[in-house]
Amino acid sequence: MKHFPDWLRKSRLLEPATFTSRTVMEKKLHTVCESAKCPNRMECWGRRTATFMILGDVCTRKCGFCAIQAGKPLSMDADEPTHVAEAAKELGLSHVVVTSVARDDLKGGGAEQFYETIRAIRELLPESTIEVLTPDFKGDSKSIERVCEARPDVYNHNLETVRRLSPFVRSPNANHDRSLELLAYVKGNYPAIATKSGLMVGLGEKNEEVIEAFHDLHEHRCDILTVGQYLQPMEEKLLVQEFVPPDVFQSYECEARAIGFQEVFCGPFVRSSYHAGEISAKVLGKI
Repeated sequence: MKHFPDWLRKSRLLEPATFTSRTVMEKKLHTVCESAKCPNRMECWGRRTATFMILGDVCTRKCGFCAIQAGKPLSMDADEPTHVAEAAKELGLSHVVVTSVARDDLKGGGAEQFYETIRAIRELLPESTIEVLTPDFKGDSKSIERVCEARPDVYNHNLETVRRLSPFVRSPNANHDRSLELLAYVKGNYPAIATKSGLMVGLGEKNEEVIEAFHDLHEHRCDILTVGQYLQPMEEKLLVQEFVPPDVFQSYECEARAIGFQEVFCGPFVRSSYHAGEISAKVLGKI
């Protein structure tokens, strides 16, 4: 494993994360913060924010970059939408982010659970904005529509990596073009919903491939782009090929803004949901 450069060393936590941790445990919820071993977890939890992960903590897909357990999921929790909403209210969230594992075993891929979770949050926190980060639902338009019918403010689906590396980085069940088409479908049919996607770098991609991915995302009507450093979450996952320096992230941000994204957030520790509320607020007033 490569040694971390200075720019990948996090400063000490200033606020305890106990309240967030206790709230998540009491509601028997999962978070991508824990399951995906996010390096920002303690920082975000110290600010009383978390990304809720619905449909359990076992994924039906096994991606080369992801720490979430893959296998045969357990049954779905019918009370989960209510518990997510209650936790969001207790944490005082003004922007709620909900993601999930892939559930290819379920009819509709779990879209109904997204729908019910958004509705539950709207009922308890009518003034909050809601962001979903969904799997691709195998490209099923009815599943995508079901999520959109609940009117999330932001619909996020990550492209993850450049086209050449996609078959090696993502699950064999994922598809690069399908992900692009999902974003275009959401924006084409629900123009009031902001679309968002994210890329990881440091997996062996070339700069021109990253820029090509930017153009592809913009052409498929993606409003918000995030770009962050891939960090190997556990020994059996893909190795880091390069620690991308901060000045390269700055150049990516400048390039992406020039291409025309409404908002761009690039940096070594940037993740899909990192400071999601602040980023989304800059865009939602323009949609």
